[in-house]
Amino acid sequence: MYSVVSIAGKQFKVTTGQKFVVPKLDNEIGDTVVFDKVLLVDEDGKVTVGTPFISKAAVLCKVEDQVKDVKVLVFKKKRRKGYARRRGHRQKYTELVVESITLK
Repeated sequence: MYSVVSIAGKQFKVTTGQKFVVPKLDNEIGDTVVFDKVLLVDEDGKVTVGTPFISKAAVLCKVEDQVKDVKVLVFKKKRRKGYARRRGHRQKYTELVVESITLK
């Protein structure tokens, strides 16, 4: 059984027990999060497609960790002007584990 769920404007294909990373959510580690914007559910070959969402479906996830991505360096330079700037950025993510997919 798998489902396609919309989280923070992005779509993720998830199955029960799967770990995946989403853009940072404001939840503590160990919290349970319910996502009700389910676009598609495949239950042993029986596919249910929402228009745009399935009203009685939900994906229950547990917050595993709050992590940062690798640092991306941004370097700006203008030749012969003495201008050089170096900045870094680390994107923050939330690591989730799918506990259950429900379709009522």
